[in-house]
Amino acid sequence: MVSRRAARRAFLFWASAMVDQPIVEVRDLKKTFAVKHAGGTSTLHALSGVNFDIMRGETLGLVGESGSGKTTAGRILVGLIPASSGTVSLFGHDIAGANGKAQLAAVRSRLQFVFQDPYASLNPRMRIGSAIAEPIDIAGTHSRKDRNDRVAELLELVGLPRNSVERYPHEFSGGQRQRIVIARALALNPDFVVCDEPVSALDVSMQAQIVNLLLDLQERLGLSYLFIAHDLAVVRAVSTRVAVMYAGSIVEFAPKAKIYSDPQHPYSRALLDAVPRADPDFVRHPVVAGEVPSLLDPPPGCSFHPRCAYAMDRCRVEAPSLRESGPGRHVACHLFSA
Repeated sequence: MVSRRAARRAFLFWASAMVDQPIVEVRDLKKTFAVKHAGGTSTLHALSGVNFDIMRGETLGLVGESGSGKTTAGRILVGLIPASSGTVSLFGHDIAGANGKAQLAAVRSRLQFVFQDPYASLNPRMRIGSAIAEPIDIAGTHSRKDRNDRVAELLELVGLPRNSVERYPHEFSGGQRQRIVIARALALNPDFVVCDEPVSALDVSMQAQIVNLLLDLQERLGLSYLFIAHDLAVVRAVSTRVAVMYAGSIVEFAPKAKIYSDPQHPYSRALLDAVPRADPDFVRHPVVAGEVPSLLDPPPGCSFHPRCAYAMDRCRVEAPSLRESGPGRHVACHLFSA
């Protein structure tokens, strides 16, 4: 069995050497799935060369329509599913290529995941005290008393009473259950948390409470987030930078203020135009018709060209690369090619 002290020592060695570098680096991340059907087997291209960095204490918002690959990227980042190719690094070290069990155990404890549906992600037959303590029990880092004290501490941290430990998930509201899931994710003191649509299953008032909780925890604990969502208002409230995904690729990447004030990619503009506005003078861009293309048979060239009002002949045959289009921002669109 791997010594937890050795695991922590390995992690601290990594962290101390990488203070000024991104906490998470994703390079050329690709994911395909084999899909069986009556005619045989086809390949679904879920991710097609995704690249981004996340700095310590930063929230990267990942937005796009359903089926764009957001959740797939998040699950790969924490090791829930393997990548087909590419790298995911923590403090400059490839997670998949970690040398030795101690380093691998240290990395895994630093990455956590908050699921979209808090009820589905909790065992209905397990008391929440046991649910929150499960990562601690698996890691074997605490004595029985310290374990119980840690669970009580986590409950208070997310705004729930300590005496909740003996209750079951069905005894809590949706917002309270999401607080329980967040407490469980924090049990091993992670540095990086993937939040996969963490408020989409909640009503508006609960959404605001959970968003405020995540922001407070980030400030207090120095957390970094990948925040996956389709609600652009929520993303605007929590994000430092925003990456816009379409059909398995990032089409625009920029600081939040630039994305929301001056989106460059036609798809980014369409997403923002779809947000309801109480402004009769607001001028919208041309409406985007159609749906996200099938990832089993993606169109040639730019994947967005069948829906783009600005498509050129070049767009139909040549896929644009994600290029710098200004200070701190990148866009994959031939309208901004040199």
